Amino acid sequence: METKDMVLSTLKEADKPLKSGEIAERSGIDKKEVDKAIKKLKVEEKIVSPKRCYYAVQGK
Repeated sequence: METKDMVLSTLKEADKPLKSGEIAERSGIDKKEVDKAIKKLKVEEKIVSPKRCYYAVQGK
């Protein structure tokens, strides 16, 4: 599974928006890799940032 897919599934499982550090903890991925995946997912409009530094799946 690709890093951004793992980040996306971690966000889908969460019941609230998460910070990148929380995503890294839950998924077991290095925070720098999570940050890279978040940038890609934001460009693809698959995730949104409901408040500063927090991320959630688009349309959730």
